[in-house]
Amino acid sequence: MSDAMRAAASLYNNPRFNSASEIRIRNNKIRRQKIVRRQFMLLGLSIAFVLFLIILMNSTIRSSAQSEDFEPQIKYYKTVMVHTDDTMWSIADEYYSSDNYKDMGSYISEICSINSIKDAGSLKAGEELIIPYFSSEFK
Repeated sequence: MSDAMRAAASLYNNPRFNSASEIRIRNNKIRRQKIVRRQFMLLGLSIAFVLFLIILMNSTIRSSAQSEDFEPQIKYYKTVMVHTDDTMWSIADEYYSSDNYKDMGSYISEICSINSIKDAGSLKAGEELIIPYFSSEFK
């Protein structure tokens, strides 16, 4: 046996060499396992993010779609002449739309605001009011 072969054989038979080598191998294995776990974690997060975006886009598209029987309402303003027996309630009742206002009081409040009226009961004959109303036809 040559000297090089004897030196290699003595290294493999050396307990110190075997334990250091085994530790290095085990540490490399642990490091590779951590890398693989990290890669699986990133893959899982990427897939979850893509699924989230797909669901979000799908729900956004569906929620912005309108039904076939949808008819848009356009807000218009009209000038109305107040007559002798007219009250704010009688005028508002003629143009009020429950689809666009929560109640008659909010509609009258808007009329008062538009016309700078502080008291809805203080209408005078001959006065002109600007009244908002909604219509589905384009004018």
